[in-house]
Amino acid sequence: MTEDVQVFPVKTHIQYTAKLDKASYDALYQKSIEDNEDFWRIQSERLDWIKTPEIIKNVDYADNAKIRWYEDGVLNVSYNCIDRHLENRATQTAFIFEGDD
Repeated sequence: MTEDVQVFPVKTHIQYTAKLDKASYDALYQKSIEDNEDFWRIQSERLDWIKTPEIIKNVDYADNAKIRWYEDGVLNVSYNCIDRHLENRATQTAFIFEGDD
């Protein structure tokens, strides 16, 4: 590890509520490096798509770089952020807005 990198250990109480342990994280990270298109295809399955993307990654670094992810997919972000959770969380507060005077 180089001297300009600081590592902050995860606090014990946070480790117990984490979605991944270090070994699982390291395995996912390795997959993202070795086959990032398949990694992101799998991650896309966590969302509800109107039209599931078939083109996961479209990258061209020539001249004006073009980087597109899920370019042929159709997604309703509002549905994914709010609506699909209503069955189990309809009585919970989704967000609180406090305007700035």
